[in-house]
Order: sequence, then C-alpha cells, then structure tokens
Amino acid sequence: MTERRPTRTVQVGDLLLGSGHPVRVQSMTNTNTEDAEATIAQIQDLLAAGCEIIRVTVNHDRAADALPQIRAACPAPLVADIHFTHRLALRAIEAGVDKVRLNPGNVGSKERVEEVVAAAKEAGIALRIGVNSGSVEKDLLEKHGWPSSDAMVESALRHCETVEAMGFQNYLVSLKSTDLGTVLAANRKFAQTNDVPLHLGVTEAGRPGYGSLKSAAGLGPLLMDGIGDTIRVSLTGDPVAEIPVAFDILKATGVRVTSPELISCPTCGRIEIDLEDLMSRLEEKLEGEEIPVKIAVLGCVVNGPGEASEADIGIAGGGGKGILYRGGEQVRIVPEDEMVDALYEEVMAWKKEKGEADGARA
Repeated sequence: MTERRPTRTVQVGDLLLGSGHPVRVQSMTNTNTEDAEATIAQIQDLLAAGCEIIRVTVNHDRAADALPQIRAACPAPLVADIHFTHRLALRAIEAGVDKVRLNPGNVGSKERVEEVVAAAKEAGIALRIGVNSGSVEKDLLEKHGWPSSDAMVESALRHCETVEAMGFQNYLVSLKSTDLGTVLAANRKFAQTNDVPLHLGVTEAGRPGYGSLKSAAGLGPLLMDGIGDTIRVSLTGDPVAEIPVAFDILKATGVRVTSPELISCPTCGRIEIDLEDLMSRLEEKLEGEEIPVKIAVLGCVVNGPGEASEADIGIAGGGGKGILYRGGEQVRIVPEDEMVDALYEEVMAWKKEKGEADGARA
C-alpha cells in the first residue's frame, strides 16, 4: 500500500482525522432537515450501515431550528452544510455541531468567512473549506477562463490563508468536481502545497450503478497516491447506498480494509467447479464479519494455484475438489461440497490468531 501523504491532525467530534488515522467514511442526509424525526431516522440508518461522519444541510432557519434535537440524537460527528448564508453557520455552531462545511465561494465577503472562523475557533469545532467547480469565485473564473483545477486550488489556498491568519488550523479542504480529470489534478496539486487534510469526493456522480464506478475511478487513484483523509461517494438516491461503495473503494485500494476481501476468477470456459454457488454461499457465511483478510476462490488449474496461494486464504478448485492454501502454503485437499466450510474454518482460525496476536501486543 502507498504511504499516506503526511498531514496535520484535525479533530471532528471524537474522531481524529489525518494521515495518522484511518480514512473515514461520511455521507449526507437527503431529508428535509427541518423534519427532525425523519432526519434522525435516516441518520440511524446511515450509522447502521457504517457511516462515521454525518452531514446535514442547513439551508434555512427552520433547518437550524431542528439542529439541537438532531444533535442530541446523533452519536457520530455532525456536520452542518452551509451555502450562501453565513448567519446559518453561526446558528449551527451555537447548536453544537462538530464541523461546519463552508463554501467560501458562495458565502460572500471575507469578513463573513472570518466571522464564522472566529465562532468555530471559540467553540472548538472544525471547519471544512469546500471548493466546488460550480462555485469558484468570479475573479478566479475570469483569471483562469473556466473552473479549472488551477482555479480551484487557488480558491482553496486563498481561504486557507484567511483561516491560518486567524490562528485556526482545525480544518480540512475538499476540491470537488463532476469531471474526474479536474478532481484528480486539483487534489494532487493542492496536496503538494501544504499539510492540510483532504476530504475526497466526485460531486454529483450519478445513480448508484454508474455513480459508483465514476467515484471509484476518481477516488481510487488519489487514495493509491496516499491522498485523502475522509471520503464521500455522492450517489443519487438513498444515501445509505453510498456507505458500502465507499468501504469497497477503501478495501480495493488497500487503504482501509474492514471486512473480508473476496477474490474470484471470471466464469470462463476453463471453470471446473460451480464457482457462482460457492461464492454466494461463502458471502452469506461471512456476512457481518469485520476481518481484514484476503480470500481467493479460483476455479481452474491455469491461474488458480498461483493466485490462491497469493491470498491470505485461498482455494484452487477443479474436477470436483480443491487445494486449500493458507499464507501461501498448501493445507489440504477438500472435495467441492466441503469448500465453503473449509474456507470458513480457516478464516475463523485466522481471526482467532490475529485477535490473540493483537491482544499480546496491547
């Protein structure tokens, strides 16, 4: 795995963010925030799915009125999303949120931004300077001709200078666009200039199918570069669907593995076992397990033995039987109808050994 880009540590609620800490997954409710009960219900669904940071829109006074009730019912860090009206940011801070997401490009004057920074500093909460390609300041658009990565980075650095000049360092930055090239370039350029933690996202990625792929294409390369300290997968629809996609992206890049990674070969003409059935039964058996283990299930004699032995636990099947590997060593040969149980037994043994090793180190 690529080494994380070194950053300062930022505290949001009880979470520490930055290169010395896990990349965290966040999402945003799509309820009307003024409907506190509906918003709280969705927050509970997001938390049950594994979401670690919750953002709610505060787009008018009625939404701000609901914040104290929502804050009291949300055990995770709560973020207020602010656009256009800096006064709502001040109300959110008074309500006890853990972070304010501020888009300085659409809030107005520098003085308004400074007022929010001062309130956040006094309250001891975090800020996110959120720069979107759709809301870059007019003078920067005129300078660069369009919301390019250079325009976005210049916008972000301008606002970083504002908060740093006030002695405020408990903040993150995000540079988001719907264009993947812009997302990649902006975040890479910004990452080279300072140690401010970055929140990653491809904004307005689309519906879950294509949007998930687009998010993976945009976030994956940055994570592999060691860039990114929190992420959000922005999908159209129920935000709960964003959470497993985000964790899968973290798993696929090796940045943060919190559940078994299952590897299986394509079902080509060389397959000699019922691979689809095996994988379905193994997934069902491992559901809910939080073990960072790589499991390979291969179905032919061409690539199977080599690739199965490369995983933590693997099996290379063919002709009604399979060779079981663990840690690169052949363990035993099992018939096809015992493969799932044999793999599960090895995973549980792996889990026990890792738990005992962690306990010994503690």
